[in-house]
Amino acid sequence: MATQLETISTLERRISMAVAQHAIEHEVSERLRKLARTVKMPGFRPGKVPMKMIEQSYGPQLHAEVLGDAVSKAFSDAIDEHKLRVAGQPQIERRDDAADGEIGFHATFEVYPEVVLGDFASLQVEKDSCSVGDAEVDKTIDILRRQRASWESAGRPAQDKDRVTIDFVGKLDDVAFEGGTASDFAFELGEGRMLPDFETGVRGASEGETRSFDVAFPADYGSEQLAGKTAQFEITVKKVEQPVLPPVDAEFARQFGVADGDLAKMRADVRANLEREVSQRLRNRVKTAVMDALPGVATLELPKALVASESEALGERARADLQARGIDVKNIPIPPDAFTEQAEKRVRLGLIVGELVRDKALQAKPDQIRKQIEEFAQAYENPAEVIRYYFSDRNRLAEVEALVVEQNVVDWVLANAKVVDKQLGFDELMGAN
Repeated sequence: MATQLETISTLERRISMAVAQHAIEHEVSERLRKLARTVKMPGFRPGKVPMKMIEQSYGPQLHAEVLGDAVSKAFSDAIDEHKLRVAGQPQIERRDDAADGEIGFHATFEVYPEVVLGDFASLQVEKDSCSVGDAEVDKTIDILRRQRASWESAGRPAQDKDRVTIDFVGKLDDVAFEGGTASDFAFELGEGRMLPDFETGVRGASEGETRSFDVAFPADYGSEQLAGKTAQFEITVKKVEQPVLPPVDAEFARQFGVADGDLAKMRADVRANLEREVSQRLRNRVKTAVMDALPGVATLELPKALVASESEALGERARADLQARGIDVKNIPIPPDAFTEQAEKRVRLGLIVGELVRDKALQAKPDQIRKQIEEFAQAYENPAEVIRYYFSDRNRLAEVEALVVEQNVVDWVLANAKVVDKQLGFDELMGAN
């Protein structure tokens, strides 16, 4: 049937459409007849229930289903007829001006915007680089040694890198507070696990010594009772132990999978792992830099429906994250606009990236997908098994394809924008989240 398209605003459209009433009634009758063959009702054998009773029980539901299917098909056909790309779900409303024998509807919806890409030569992107040398390998091996350290009595006052075992009691206005008391509590000084004032109070203490000191809790501390307050702590030092690092020898190398204990092979493995990790982090940083810069080189209007949908998805993700941490979210209100700004950024970036992929033909190619999976696999003991794992599932392949497309976009932007190279320190890179 003929449809009428109306432009309400830049992105909003309304289509007037209708479905034939006799077609709806015919389909409902057909479904009722099929249902009558098997439906069960008290006092009747299957297939013997009177049609009138079936119509009374199931007719309204079937009519709604058939009408819904017909309207969905009519809308889909209308979209194809007018060659529109619908953004979000349409709002369907009944209309009263339909011709006799028809059921009329309005479908109001938004279409995808025109994305106007600007001059990428004017875009500036910072690209970090970082090298892996002998010093970085040595530092990593030192970390591995500390992770496998044993402990012995230090026989001196506590200092950074020592493991200190203490009893402590924390009080607010001379009243012990919940969670502020512990016995045989062990921690490593200088690791930042405890509040700075607490570590300062313990530093320099010897075994058997008792000390008292104040600890200031930051204003954003997780406990409302303690946030912004200053508590008094009394500690008794039970042990002060210093680390004993294992020697870098053949046995140490064997602990990291070097069967013959060859130290040179172990260093080569450490270097390869570091280079792989550094490469991945640098890729992530430049990808972030590119994605942050892209909105500055495109103009578009955001469909409200896509923003609302993305905002709702972000809210659901936040609730799920809180629930995973054991937090009851029933009584935690989330304001309607809590995620609007973030949703707008994500929708804008998604539309720009999508347009860039279409305009510059940056879709993922099969050889790129395989290469990416092979790169993933190199970090595992059995690469062939990992490759099979990805290629055996379409959803996993789709995830890799999305990553490859993102990388294609990044590579294209870097090739066409003004790139500013920046040397990054190893510690700065590895310490960044």
